[in-house]
Amino acid sequence: MIQSIERAVAILEIIAREGGAASLKQVAEQAGLGKTTAHNILKTLDGLGYVRRRVGDARYHLGGRILNLARIAGDDGALRARLRPALEAIARRTGETVHLAAPSGDETCYLDVIEAGRPLRAACPIGQRERLEGSAIGLVFLAFMPGLGARVLATRAEALGPDIRAQIAQVERVGFALDLETHQPGRHCVAVPWRENGEVRAALGLSGPSARLPRDTLTDIAWMMMKEAEQTR
Repeated sequence: MIQSIERAVAILEIIAREGGAASLKQVAEQAGLGKTTAHNILKTLDGLGYVRRRVGDARYHLGGRILNLARIAGDDGALRARLRPALEAIARRTGETVHLAAPSGDETCYLDVIEAGRPLRAACPIGQRERLEGSAIGLVFLAFMPGLGARVLATRAEALGPDIRAQIAQVERVGFALDLETHQPGRHCVAVPWRENGEVRAALGLSGPSARLPRDTLTDIAWMMMKEAEQTR
């Protein structure tokens, strides 16, 4: 076996056994490694998005990328069931199409949808995958999943466009993402993150005709969506 890989996997398992977070001392002692060696491996895992540090917390937590792998392994149904009430409440209050999406590798995968019961609907089929660039939901993942954002920016910055870093900074600042006819002419979208234990695991999106959903309306809807998402935690 390759020793570095064996050590990295052991460290991830230690963090998982400790409830999803462990200190450098705990990791080093349980893995039988020196603190310097353990720190270097954790630093690499952090850069890849498999672990992350949180503000005010010295421990290492399982990161968004490892949670993404867990999602791919089969908890889509549980995620749909947990967030369906929020989707229904948002659809009922707005009359627009509402989506639930999760990161899948370096793409967006749509897990659930409630279609608007009015003309000019705009829905993505369940199971459809899209590239991150250009969509409000993609911007949410790029902004709030640091490992994913850094990796995609490093490999696809040109495809994401010259303004992508400014767009991501704006999403980080306000807490939600808007797509004003970027992804599809005549269509406006808004997306908000959904977090579990501080990690973004999914996004809620709403879309419809630009004439029906101007920027100010989308901004008001975004705050309502974030409140609905908060109630599912």
